[in-house]
Amino acid sequence: MLTLGIARDEGEVRRAAAVAESKGRGGGWPDPALGQETFGEYANRWYEAQDLAASTMQNYKRHIEEHLLPAFEDKALAGILHTDVDLWEKKEKAVYAASSVRTWRSTLHVIFEDAIYEGLITTNPAARRRGRGKRAGRSRNRGPEKVVTDALGILLTAERAALLAGRDDEFVAVVLKGYTGMRWGEIVGLETEFARPSSVRVEWQLYELDTGELVRCPPKDDSYRTIDSMDWLSALVANHVTRTKPRPCLCHGKTYVFRGQGAARGSGHQGAKLVDVARHAEVSAGTVSNVLNHPDRVTEAKRMRVEQAIADLGFVRGGAVPEHAAHWRRNGFATWLFTPAVSGWYPKKAPQPARPVPLLGEPWPGVPARGRAASDRAEACWLPIAKGLTPHGLRHTHRTVMEDLGTERVLMDQRMGHIDGSVSARYAHVTPGMRKRLMVGLTGQWEAALDARLVLSPTSPVRVLNDLLRGRASMVRSPCHRSAPCRPSRWRGPARSR
Repeated sequence: MLTLGIARDEGEVRRAAAVAESKGRGGGWPDPALGQETFGEYANRWYEAQDLAASTMQNYKRHIEEHLLPAFEDKALAGILHTDVDLWEKKEKAVYAASSVRTWRSTLHVIFEDAIYEGLITTNPAARRRGRGKRAGRSRNRGPEKVVTDALGILLTAERAALLAGRDDEFVAVVLKGYTGMRWGEIVGLETEFARPSSVRVEWQLYELDTGELVRCPPKDDSYRTIDSMDWLSALVANHVTRTKPRPCLCHGKTYVFRGQGAARGSGHQGAKLVDVARHAEVSAGTVSNVLNHPDRVTEAKRMRVEQAIADLGFVRGGAVPEHAAHWRRNGFATWLFTPAVSGWYPKKAPQPARPVPLLGEPWPGVPARGRAASDRAEACWLPIAKGLTPHGLRHTHRTVMEDLGTERVLMDQRMGHIDGSVSARYAHVTPGMRKRLMVGLTGQWEAALDARLVLSPTSPVRVLNDLLRGRASMVRSPCHRSAPCRPSRWRGPARSR
């Protein structure tokens, strides 16, 4: 029978129940030997018993192996005290972000709660005691404010990402993400059948595990939803699909809207390479390059040797076009495309330090210089658009834009895939009028961004944006381009005084 008393919280009730259950089974207090199992042994057994989403299992595994086992592996469950956990947390916070440490402590709390449920221990040493510790400085535990941008920032970032990638795909993807607030995995996992004329259906995501495997799974928190799409955005995505003609990927057998960047593993340069020709002709690689690009700089004898080597080896300039990787990789996209686009800098990668993206100045906004000595040939570099902006920051941007447009909270939550469990939200419903006002507002911001981009330069080296700018310019020049339909004015001037 439970001992009557005042239980301060749910954890207290569970602990009391565990003690009572153990006493009922054995006729007395819990066996002290039960708590002598080491944390490492129990954590391994606990992890094996979980049946959760692949992403959650991966996160738990990382938390346990990298942060919990180093501190608690050989300690008995019953021997781990509140002070041990608090000291561990203090040491972790000296190295890692406070938000990350909170997540790891939460995992530790869950493990201990299950140990209590099994009757192995009676108290949770990872539980936070209310009203303990200093209050000053707690605000520093919050994460840094997310960097956001505006409609023009989205457009310029998309343009730069496309220039860095050397194709239009990244332009379409960044604009889609900025104007729908879709999560990264939902963008990568968007199948062509769910890109519809007036909406985007979020039915799946591709989640990248630490092993590199991309798992096709439901969206986070089962946030299935239909996101309204403006006519211009639907056309942008539809034209992209028509242009790229995507095929089913080998890894999932599904047809996705977007392809990866770079060559797929095992599909690199086929056949003889330039260096092979150089070895065969007994000349330098630079001489072979000159024969191909500047034959007047090479002596007749060397040119003939190189041409003969090309014929002997069957060398094809550029080689076979490598197959694109089926999907983007989160780190590769963020590191080499998105971050350089928003900051204007490539990140540090040994042996090279962080450096500005080298640009050829024309056409505006500059084209990234590639190849050897690219920095020496650079004529310009980019200023930051929104330094610190991340791909996920575009999701924050979309929410911020909707707030600025005065969008109703119920529609914002539906569009973002969030759940508001409040009583007020239970009585709020999305209406056609709400949807229409948001579509009009987002379209107005898009058109204003195009107009601002036209002022900077009327053309773009990104083909899809160049077409959009041309179309917008012709529309603005049209005599009937007004905020309201063209019709004769009924105004006859100010009334005359009598």
